[in-house]
Amino acid sequence: MKRGEIYRIREKAPERGHKPGFYVVVSRNFVAENEDISTVICAPIYSETLGLRSEVVLGVEDGLPHQSAIRCDFLTLMFKRKLTHFVGALSPDKLEALNRALSHALELAD
Repeated sequence: MKRGEIYRIREKAPERGHKPGFYVVVSRNFVAENEDISTVICAPIYSETLGLRSEVVLGVEDGLPHQSAIRCDFLTLMFKRKLTHFVGALSPDKLEALNRALSHALELAD
């Protein structure tokens, strides 16, 4: 598992209205790749885009069924074992956009 990878969970997630969904790993690689650590921080991906600076728009070229957006305002701690269906990895450009969106969502200095 690596930072920037997209996974689909099969379990119903309470924070998603008890539906399965897509998530992107945002934890640093040390955490994501470490087998001794059972959780990672993820950002949910929603099919509705709101045009926020804290979003990253994705599409079918990213492995999703339709245009969607990573929502960095709603970070969640996820057990790695729940991230069962690998979808793809963000391109370097999308990773850079993710970093900007996370910076905005967390009000970090630009």
